[in-house]
Amino acid sequence: MDNADESGSISRNPITGSIALVRRWWRMVCREIDQVAVIEKVRGESGWTPRYAFMTCMSAGIAILGMLLSSPAVVIGAMLLSPLMGPILGIGFALAVADYRWLREAGKALALGTIIAIIFCALIVAMSPLQNITSEIAARTRPNLFDLAVALFSALAGAYAMIRGRDGTIVGVAIATALMPPLAAIGFGLATFNWVVFGGAFFLFFTNLTTIALTAAIMARTYGFSTYLSSKQTVTQSVVIIGVFIALAIPLGFSLRQIAWEANATRQAQAMVSDEFGNDARISQLDFDFSTDPITLNASVLTPEFVGGAQERAQRTLERELGRPVAVDLRQYQVDTQGTNDRTELALARMQEQEAASREEISDLTDQLALIAGVDADEVTVDYTARRAIVRVRALPGAELRTYQALEQRASARAEGWDVQVIPPAKALPPISFTDGAPDASGRRNAALAIWAARRIGVPVGVAGEDAEAAAVIALLAEEGVQAVRVDTGTATPGRVLLRWLAPDSGEEN
Repeated sequence: MDNADESGSISRNPITGSIALVRRWWRMVCREIDQVAVIEKVRGESGWTPRYAFMTCMSAGIAILGMLLSSPAVVIGAMLLSPLMGPILGIGFALAVADYRWLREAGKALALGTIIAIIFCALIVAMSPLQNITSEIAARTRPNLFDLAVALFSALAGAYAMIRGRDGTIVGVAIATALMPPLAAIGFGLATFNWVVFGGAFFLFFTNLTTIALTAAIMARTYGFSTYLSSKQTVTQSVVIIGVFIALAIPLGFSLRQIAWEANATRQAQAMVSDEFGNDARISQLDFDFSTDPITLNASVLTPEFVGGAQERAQRTLERELGRPVAVDLRQYQVDTQGTNDRTELALARMQEQEAASREEISDLTDQLALIAGVDADEVTVDYTARRAIVRVRALPGAELRTYQALEQRASARAEGWDVQVIPPAKALPPISFTDGAPDASGRRNAALAIWAARRIGVPVGVAGEDAEAAAVIALLAEEGVQAVRVDTGTATPGRVLLRWLAPDSGEEN
């Protein structure tokens, strides 16, 4: 009679009937699960054991070496050894059945394994000569919603395999893939004191860990492992789990949005460069730095002919498209792009070699000038296009202007082919001596020194002396492009013209 009523009800309301059939089928599926055996199995694999510690270290060691070598194959190989699935699923099942003693044991095992893995990776990195941030490490520093989805699917597969008694090795690898690389990246950040890498990898690890544990708890409850919980406990767990997922999804969503914006900006830059140079050109390098203000874009283009004003137009276009200030450094290399690929690649390799040599030359020149001038390297300005280097030196005790001129000559001798300019402090200018109405040998040397100093410092010079001699010095300085102004000192010594610094663009003494 009940069946007849149920079947009649199903026929009268197909939706309600379908739901009832699904529920009846799911209860039959859950009755097939030996919950006691599953719980004992998960509990047995979620505790702390010497084997667990050893395998965690081996997996972490292989993972960090694979990331330092930027080898995805090695990183995946490390996952085959990782035992992290056990305690994480243990946390999920303990939450589902509200067994807090089990939760503490599994949490302790996971915490100790995490600490051991991080320290072991940090030790390997500290002893390694390779400490560069590779693509494998960088990929674990900016978590987003896709990473949360990876952890979610991994947890669904792991929990299903454990509950249904299927082989859990492969799904264990999936779970380890979501956890062990972030742990290795955390160890790298700790060893190199790179807190950006450390923080980003830690957030990814926390996101994946929380997602996997809570998803395992949901799967366990779905299969009936929480049937003896009170309705209040069930509602509380559901609210907490939903709240945690929302809390994680919000920052990850913003991160994904930023990544998508950066990818779109890169595509726009590529399209803009292609439109600017045409189909015959090739983009050999295009690097954005979104962390600076303004955003910087460094691009290298292989083109059969140079395009004038391309950099300025590219900057204006990108600023208009992106709505943010952009600093563009666009380098053009004239190459026969219609030739064979081998010739093009050879030309590209030569240009890259020249760029590397140029960077090395600039670095060496900067270091030399900083050492000679006694200043920091960031106080040296280098213009590679004009091959000019400028350094403003600090005042040296007892040094005169001639000392700084000698420093410039010494630096110029070391930097052949460069225009080296040392800007001295405004030390006292030497007097210009006259013999028979004209500067003598000493006066000519002092005049040359004054002209050099005035050009470097860029301020006018006051000239004091007898009328004819002062006028001759003013004319001499003016011929060399130095602004000179007659000043009155009250008395004038024949055969001796005095010089002094004046305030810029004025006749007043500085």
